[in-house]
Amino acid sequence: MSDNSESTTAVDSPPARSPADNAQLALLLEVTGTPKPGNVDRHRDLGDLRFAQFMAGAIGARSGLRRAATGDAVGPAFERAVAGMAARADENTQFGCLLLLIPLVRAAADDALTSDGVTEVVTATTVDDAVAFYRAFEHVDVAVGDPPADAAELDARRGAAAEPTLRKRELTLYDIMKRSADPPADRIADGNAREWVTGFERAFRAADALLAAKGPVGDRTARLFLDLLAGRPDTLIAIQHGSETAHSVSQRAAETARQVDADGDLTAAEELAESFVAAGYNPGTTADLTAAALFIALQRGLSV
Repeated sequence: MSDNSESTTAVDSPPARSPADNAQLALLLEVTGTPKPGNVDRHRDLGDLRFAQFMAGAIGARSGLRRAATGDAVGPAFERAVAGMAARADENTQFGCLLLLIPLVRAAADDALTSDGVTEVVTATTVDDAVAFYRAFEHVDVAVGDPPADAAELDARRGAAAEPTLRKRELTLYDIMKRSADPPADRIADGNAREWVTGFERAFRAADALLAAKGPVGDRTARLFLDLLAGRPDTLIAIQHGSETAHSVSQRAAETARQVDADGDLTAAEELAESFVAAGYNPGTTADLTAAALFIALQRGLSV
């Protein structure tokens, strides 16, 4: 005799995302948000730098993110993430993002994802962390400005060759970031280094903005990117085109943000994106900060 009754099988709830999961998701959400004027997104490639490479880079960085989440030192975890990114993407897709995400993941893993918590992480870095950071530059080409004349031995492009200087001068990774965050008066401070020495203040404020905003995460991400670019000149723009252009790019972003507010949509941002791509303006440091904000927001409950 057949039994027509329906049977049900309990389905376990999926496990909560770990800090490494959220960091990887932040990398993916950052590049899928559009438009982000001047940056690769799901609608735009930049020459030989393609959207698919960013997806691959996020996958490759996973092992380094996991190392940070399980308590490894910041420098080696960062180098591992960069090496994995480079192996999968065959390009520098998310070097700066990872420089921000690794200490944030460490703080989150210790249930201390606050400004004070991440400050404890970065100020505890060592000379070995600095050496690993410099080694990471050997995995990919990274756009960096020329160092001051009296700091040629600390040029990050020297990679592992800088190790003797780092050890002789007992410079920690936090020391290196402090130098980059406080450049000569004629230069724009490195935006990522500035986050390290200010308790990631912009990243935490931006995460609050993401959580308070409405609409799809991709649209929120695009809007946040525009606001961040308007708020401070982008380091990569300054390196590639000069400080005056970096300030001009930020001013244009601010004007576009006001237009987006007036229109209620992102049409003006799309137009700015086309303009920036044509001019070769790539606000990469702003993208790094956007990824950091996404991670914090995801850890605090941002739904995708």
